[in-house]
Amino acid sequence: MIAIDEQSTLGETFFRAADAYAGNAFLAVPANPARAYAPQGAEISYGEAATQVRALMQAYREAGYGVGHRIGLLLENRPEHLLHKLAMNALGVCCVPLSADHRPGEMAYVIGHARIDLVLCIESLEPLLRAALKETPQQPAVLTLGRFGTELRPAARRADSATPDSQSPASVLYTSGTTGRPKGCVLSHRYELAAGDWYARCGGLATFGEGTERIYNPLPLFHVNASIFSFYCAMLKGNCQIQTDRFQTARWWTEVRESRATVVHYLGVVVPMLLGQPESAGDRDHQVRFAIGAGVEPQRHAIFERRFGFPLIEIWGMTEMVRAMFDNQLPREVGTRAFGRAQPGLEVRLVDDADADVPEGADGEMVIRYSAETPRKDFFSGYLDDPRATEEAWRGGWFHTGDIVRRDATGMLHFVDRRKNIIRRSGENIAAYEIEALLQSHPLVENVAVLAVRDELREEEVLACIVLRPDAGDADAAVRTLFDYCNEKLSYYKAPGWVWLTDQIPTTSTQKIQRHQIFPAGTTDPRTLAGMRDLRGLKKRN
Repeated sequence: MIAIDEQSTLGETFFRAADAYAGNAFLAVPANPARAYAPQGAEISYGEAATQVRALMQAYREAGYGVGHRIGLLLENRPEHLLHKLAMNALGVCCVPLSADHRPGEMAYVIGHARIDLVLCIESLEPLLRAALKETPQQPAVLTLGRFGTELRPAARRADSATPDSQSPASVLYTSGTTGRPKGCVLSHRYELAAGDWYARCGGLATFGEGTERIYNPLPLFHVNASIFSFYCAMLKGNCQIQTDRFQTARWWTEVRESRATVVHYLGVVVPMLLGQPESAGDRDHQVRFAIGAGVEPQRHAIFERRFGFPLIEIWGMTEMVRAMFDNQLPREVGTRAFGRAQPGLEVRLVDDADADVPEGADGEMVIRYSAETPRKDFFSGYLDDPRATEEAWRGGWFHTGDIVRRDATGMLHFVDRRKNIIRRSGENIAAYEIEALLQSHPLVENVAVLAVRDELREEEVLACIVLRPDAGDADAAVRTLFDYCNEKLSYYKAPGWVWLTDQIPTTSTQKIQRHQIFPAGTTDPRTLAGMRDLRGLKKRN
């Protein structure tokens, strides 16, 4: 395994790995005849990747890019995303992944907030990018992937340096917050390497071999899981990351088998979809030893493991700190939402609203740190240009996760709920405030509250409780108009899956919404209320 220390940077660590594991597979793309690129699949060795990364570095260097520059990557889940990121980071350039699911206004916010200098995109997404650039004064250079080698123009400003250090920003990843606008999490070289090293060494049921594992990760590269957590775990042990386009139920087992995956990553939504397929003799025709993920419904956990023959190891992590906790030691607590225990380097307290410790067995917000001496070691560097939000999250020397957790007598931590008003749909964190703000801007809306409701397939779904203006006209037509408005302005998954029209939204004297008083007393499942409109069938990815 490649050793790292406090001075290690991503570029020099990658090249050490490439030398040590030159002939090993580094990145693989499963075959998919319907895919626009690599329909027959592809595989890149460590040695081949090093050659490509050096060539990319030369191009970026000659164009003047280095420390202080930020480059947006709009490359979906193509392996080029990871190769360009390595080349950029080796020169000290910071990578800002962009989501193809964004609407122009959402992308414009990220481009402007991050002050991106250049965006590299695939040709099919250039119209989306151009539309976004019409909505922001930030005007980065734009280059499609196919023109990179011939049309990369000189950077518009000089680099601060050509030599990054371990604390240089490697990525800015945007994550939803309760204020509506996403926050940019600044992740250093040290953060990203420490996350991969932690995962590679976690042991127990999640023990990785060296040069023997093939990690299938269908999650998007604009998230921390695939681009950092599993990727650098693979790199440090000479293993291969199998990067598919995105999760597809019908192709999951074909790709897992054909790619010879030994480890798979999942979200809770994956489990019911796979269990919903007809049972077959091929259910255990695979090489998977374990799966890593979060959000499996307790009642499905053991059923899945019995049917498919490998453990679903539940974890906890977040963009601000993805050195995850794992339920990877025997005896496990399958079906209880258990996700592991505190350990050296990841200390945990459960606290009440006053930041006082709660008794054993009681629910409390989980707050975390590295240690009393170095609480922020290997955490994110902070929220981009938002020191107030950073310090608020770190109040009292502990990072406040916003997750409500219970600890049992053995020290095992069990996920309960989210304290913040975040809706988690199929692995995406959605800020209710963002949807409320958009709906409130529509002339048909008098008032609105957005919250999460349970969803058997996607964990949670977006519910919008709306007070229409008196002149709104036909209620059904108004609801459809508002859905279309959200779907046009926001990523498809943020549009309301449920809409409930009401006469009033209860608020406090300071106009804060009293969400617990919106529904009639005794309501246990808002989806069953009279007049509830189910719009989930309208939510489709473009």
